[in-house]
Amino acid sequence: MRLLASCLAVVSMVLAGCAAELTEEELRAAEGYGSHEEGGHGAAAPRTTNSMPSEFHTWRELADTVGCTARLQGRADDFRHAACVKDGDTIVFLDFDSVEGQRDWLDSGLLYGGVYLVGERWVLSGRSREYMESLRPELGGDIEEALTHGGGAS
Repeated sequence: MRLLASCLAVVSMVLAGCAAELTEEELRAAEGYGSHEEGGHGAAAPRTTNSMPSEFHTWRELADTVGCTARLQGRADDFRHAACVKDGDTIVFLDFDSVEGQRDWLDSGLLYGGVYLVGERWVLSGRSREYMESLRPELGGDIEEALTHGGGAS
């Protein structure tokens, strides 16, 4: 049930326009996901950086660190998600009640591509890997991003 709620939250964020326009890499990842269901090998396989210690942060604290005023986009049983636009880029913030709920959400979210800065029951997504790296010294956490494997049809 938690996995279904996580999938629906990711889809609702995309449909509600909470995510910036998809990059070519994200579009390829989404296309690869469809081909995987049809027997291809385009499913997302996450890549994680070396771990940096992190503390729990609420979505408001994450937004303050980034330097924007985020608006709450929705609540689920186990998490809250908010977003803001900074310098033309949409940044998404999530905080979770449990590690399990966070992992379920990430497993679903990685299917759609993207780069995520992942800490102690929080996730931040937006801009680029380089931008996420720039936030790590202050927030800690790991960077997770979806990679595709195999060679689906081009």
